[in-house]
Amino acid sequence: MVLSRKGDRGARSAPQPAVVASLIGAILCFSASAASAEEPLKLAGSQLEPVKWSELAGWTADDHLAAFAAYQTSCRALRKIPRTDDSRPIHGALGNVCRKAIALQPQDAHTARAFFEQNFQPVRIARLGEAVGLLTGYFEPIVAGSRFPNPEFPVPLYRRPRDLVAAGYKPGSTAFPNKGVRIGRRTGNNELVPYHDRGAIEAGALDGQKLEICWLKDPFDLLAIQIEGSGRVVLEDGTPVRVSYDSHNGYNYSSVERVLVERNLMSRKEMSRERIRAWMAAYPEEAAKVRATNRAYAFFRVTGLTNEGEPVGAQGVPLTPGRSIAVDQMHEYGTPFFIEANLPIESVKPASPFRRLMIAQDTGSAIVGPARADLYLGAGDEAGRIAGRIRHPGRFVMLLPRELDMVAAGNEMPLPAPKPAAIEVAKQDGRGKAEPAGARAATDGRSMPLAAPKAKAVEAKTKIAALEAKKQEGKGKAEPAGSAAMVGRQMPPLPAPKTKILAIETKKRDGKGRVESANSGASASGRPMPLPVLKPKAPAIEAKKQDGKAKAESASSGGSPTGRQMPLPAPKSKTPGVEIKQQDDKGEAESASVGQIAAGGKQKGPSRAVWRSGPLLFR
Repeated sequence: MVLSRKGDRGARSAPQPAVVASLIGAILCFSASAASAEEPLKLAGSQLEPVKWSELAGWTADDHLAAFAAYQTSCRALRKIPRTDDSRPIHGALGNVCRKAIALQPQDAHTARAFFEQNFQPVRIARLGEAVGLLTGYFEPIVAGSRFPNPEFPVPLYRRPRDLVAAGYKPGSTAFPNKGVRIGRRTGNNELVPYHDRGAIEAGALDGQKLEICWLKDPFDLLAIQIEGSGRVVLEDGTPVRVSYDSHNGYNYSSVERVLVERNLMSRKEMSRERIRAWMAAYPEEAAKVRATNRAYAFFRVTGLTNEGEPVGAQGVPLTPGRSIAVDQMHEYGTPFFIEANLPIESVKPASPFRRLMIAQDTGSAIVGPARADLYLGAGDEAGRIAGRIRHPGRFVMLLPRELDMVAAGNEMPLPAPKPAAIEVAKQDGRGKAEPAGARAATDGRSMPLAAPKAKAVEAKTKIAALEAKKQEGKGKAEPAGSAAMVGRQMPPLPAPKTKILAIETKKRDGKGRVESANSGASASGRPMPLPVLKPKAPAIEAKKQDGKAKAESASSGGSPTGRQMPLPAPKSKTPGVEIKQQDDKGEAESASVGQIAAGGKQKGPSRAVWRSGPLLFR
């Protein structure tokens, strides 16, 4: 069953900005241009990263026996499909694993887990350039109904109209496209025109065609069944009628919730299923206008007359609460996904850890993207309340059959367009860390202009120099922080106290945060160099006036490879080491002094990416 899916509950849940991944990790990127049948995998716009089972949080604690039961259900459906020369490698590989699964009858969770680990490889999947995906929830509504219209049950639930056609499909065909083709009705001269929209249908456009399956109490019950894609109607004599999505009129879904907020009819804070139902009952005329803004309309078919079991998903198998998911049609039915998230299941706060192996058994036109899933939560009002609360980010791990060659797939798929700035740094550095500004220029004796320092940063740097001098006082080797190395020339030692005096003088003179660097270059042999006499404040101010960009020329000298003094740029407001620490966010920043970089110092960086998560239409 191809279900209709929740409308956009207001603004889209803002996905956290993606943190640019290191290109050194084993990330296999799949772009939308991949269309050749020879390519191993066709997952447009996706990035895949092979991981280890031990890296999946909560993997060993999951109930793999329950997941295996849902997986076997999908496998039985796959076995019924006639084998063809299908060019989809995932489809064929899943079929091979299913043959093993059908013959297996595990008695405990450990055996079931071993089956998945032996036959699949875990691969983290996300949209290209993102880290996390989006999770929502759906359920099976249970509503009251009648076989005949009356004042209490005036709303019809329609089956597919006979004049509803899809381009390229035979009229009345069992298979009906969910999206991607023109849908409408034929005129007298065989022209395909748009079908009646919701407003026209609610106004009576289909009256007299005997399309009614049954009659419902109010329009919100119909809307709930259309949104969820299935429902259970309990008739007056207690007979349950199970209905599932069959077709639609060709229009895209438009969120009723969004319209209510935009027209100031209801605040986003008070939005809920119960509140919308009450508002529609209190203002029927205004409610009809709001519903008409959603021109999409779904039609249904009867799938059973019992309360037993669960609704049937698009794969043609009964869904399993807490184990079945609806996914994008790019994925194969029966594919296992391990999902990691924190969801509002036990309360309205997203505090319930959700670490569970799920099976792809359903789809929907609103379920778009490689890391996008709708969790089936069961039937009834309680399941509906939980489903209504879920719209949260989650991490997706797809279980791919081991016979698929991920390395070959990565070699044949093009990489995405390079990301600016941070990715370039990752490429150049090779370790995910940026070189400090001006470092490369310092290695060949040339200087690069930098912005003038801020007062507090210079004070802090001067204090660091003084502290460093104090530590080395007993050894006569005071090396000011951030100085460049002097090669091949020795200078007479400078008494340590003078460093402290200069630091104090610098602090006194720097009334407004514009001091010049008091650092001098240390010799390559480790012996201290004399600090130059500080220039008065006036030249720095004059430089600021002339430059117009708050840049003072540095008065400190750096060492060239020949021992000659060369001008160094004024220090930045933060030391390069601090900048690297902020970018890396892992506390692995090493000294970023120009002298170290000139000497070939190495820095370590992260080996893997740090990760990041549309409106809901008819499913």
